[in-house]
Amino acid sequence: MLIYLAKRLGMMLPLVIGITFISFLVMHLAPGSPTDIMTDLNPKVSDLARERLTKLYGLDQPVHVQYWNWLKRLAVLDFGQSFAPDGRPVLDKIAERLPITVSINVISLILVLIIALPIGVYSATHKGSLFDQATTLFVFLGFASPTFWLALLGMILFGVHLGWLPISGIKGLNHDQLPFWGQMLDYARHLLLPVLLSALTSLAGLSRYMRANMLEVIRQDYITTARAKGLSERVVIYRHALRNALMPVITILGLSVPGLIGGSVIFESIFAIPGLGKLFFEAVMSRDYPLVMGGLVISAVLTLLGNLLADLGYALADPRVRAA
Repeated sequence: MLIYLAKRLGMMLPLVIGITFISFLVMHLAPGSPTDIMTDLNPKVSDLARERLTKLYGLDQPVHVQYWNWLKRLAVLDFGQSFAPDGRPVLDKIAERLPITVSINVISLILVLIIALPIGVYSATHKGSLFDQATTLFVFLGFASPTFWLALLGMILFGVHLGWLPISGIKGLNHDQLPFWGQMLDYARHLLLPVLLSALTSLAGLSRYMRANMLEVIRQDYITTARAKGLSERVVIYRHALRNALMPVITILGLSVPGLIGGSVIFESIFAIPGLGKLFFEAVMSRDYPLVMGGLVISAVLTLLGNLLADLGYALADPRVRAA
């Protein structure tokens, strides 16, 4: 297993380099540049000032030279300076927003697993029951409802009409004056609605995948044999069937890892949460190349790590994979 991990980690390096090169090239081929955004709205800016800004950011060099300089800085974990007016290091901006985005998505993912897997298993083992029909209706509603629409409805109901939850930010105005547990409660009240809505969008799909996989597995001959041997239904379902039904779900969970950033843009924009998704969206809009590349590197690494975690999950769920 350790040799396998070493090989996979070694293969990740050229893949990351290839992904970043293509992303860097496509980003520079897109219309507009950071200097255009900074100068177009100011009629007093001269051509000489534009040239100085272009040279200051190194945009006057060929694309391959710019990429090589960026890659050398990346080798020492230096993502460069942001093109924003504050000029802060990209790594500092990412480190500042990373805990917020990861916390929301990890809590949401755990909540989805706790709810979706039992729903899928119970629906499969009680096919056609009232519970199965009710969850099927719930799933279809979840698929059909746009995320931003559900978020706005939640804000109107729980934030405006009922006044139970705040609708923006991650902490209140009096947060610093509260005791420790009061601050934790304030964080929880601000993050409850985004976490629940984020979990709802994933809950519908994952529960259906689990139900479909479980229905396919419990029709297999070895399940019939296990029942014929006199094993209890609980042992048959949770020891023999569940592991094999989890294999496709593990793939979906592995592919959901890069969504920790990309999937947060909508919620962080609607609820005004200062997270990574909102940060990278603003960077794209302002053509902040160093910050955009920092986000792309993180997304690429998360994608490759998600695939690796999925493969390790296969090995844990299926002994045949470990033997191979």
